[in-house]
Amino acid sequence: MGSPARPTGDRHIEVEDLVVRYGAVTAVDRISFDVRRGEHMTLLGPSGCGKTTTLRALAGLETPVSGEIRIDGRPVFSIRQSINVPAEQRQLPMVFQSYAIWPHMTVFDNVAYGLRLRRLPAVQVKERVGAALELVRLGGLAGRSAAELSGGQQQRVALARCLAVSPAVLLLDEPLSNLDARLRAAMRLEIQSLQRQIGLTSVYVTHDQEEALVISDRIIVMNAGRIEQVGTATEVYDTPRNAFVADFVGAANLIEGVVRPERRSDGLVAIETEGKHVVCGTDPGRPLGSSATVAVRSVYLELCPTPRPGAVNSWPARIRQRAFLGDALEYVLEWDGRLLTARRPRHEVFEEGATVYVNVDPARCVILE
Repeated sequence: MGSPARPTGDRHIEVEDLVVRYGAVTAVDRISFDVRRGEHMTLLGPSGCGKTTTLRALAGLETPVSGEIRIDGRPVFSIRQSINVPAEQRQLPMVFQSYAIWPHMTVFDNVAYGLRLRRLPAVQVKERVGAALELVRLGGLAGRSAAELSGGQQQRVALARCLAVSPAVLLLDEPLSNLDARLRAAMRLEIQSLQRQIGLTSVYVTHDQEEALVISDRIIVMNAGRIEQVGTATEVYDTPRNAFVADFVGAANLIEGVVRPERRSDGLVAIETEGKHVVCGTDPGRPLGSSATVAVRSVYLELCPTPRPGAVNSWPARIRQRAFLGDALEYVLEWDGRLLTARRPRHEVFEEGATVYVNVDPARCVILE
């Protein structure tokens, strides 16, 4: 049932028109994407969006109803060619949300498990396990019982077990979700550093937006089984494609209006709100007079006690609420018959009930599809 590989350049994984259904429910709906060699790609989205199902289909743990998956140009699943390579032959190890560590075994035996299944010589098993444990900074714990490890250490053991088999691709399904916030932040940096150190192609599933922004070379934002946007962390954050991406990845204010009939000489487009305020943003070529939605991140809203003469995008607003977030202050503003959220440094203190002037750079006002 094999098929000759075809050249793919730096594309290590290719997914084309993939569909996965559970009965009448379509969990993954004709998605296509590629993962470049050595790239850390993250599937990001809310619960039930299809991201874990996509990962399991890559691993061979779910059987799609149509589409094609290619690794190094060679199909491992293809309806058209009647190919479905079993999971154990795809050599795509997976780190799960539950660590799947055997508590009755030592750390060494847990990491060696996959190597012994492959019937590698004992000397080679010892070398590979030792190297994998050093990579995840557990070199001194090989003889310890896995039951004595902390959650973070157990997750490192699960990661080392996958690395020991020298995979070309590593799949990670919400691997940090069972850890506390501080350990999760430390572990995601470790995973990022490790992935770059060994140049491994990896696909990572998470619902945590901050986690995705920190560790990813590129992000696939998913919703209801479909791909909403693919891009770098900066692209997804600063230029969201639509309202879902703008609202899900980071905090954004969505402002609706109509494109004004006149064009600005500076290349910006003017959107007039229902309250007759004018918001200027970058022009995506929208027809004049059409409705539009502008996304503005809360961190890009500046607050001033007095107006800025001649400023573009400067409006008076009333502070309805102020919240202390530790390293920042969050303000809820009444403006144009709606509420806006602004996140400002701690030293920018304004009182609730006060009138302030909201200013935002037009380059930070993204007109959505």
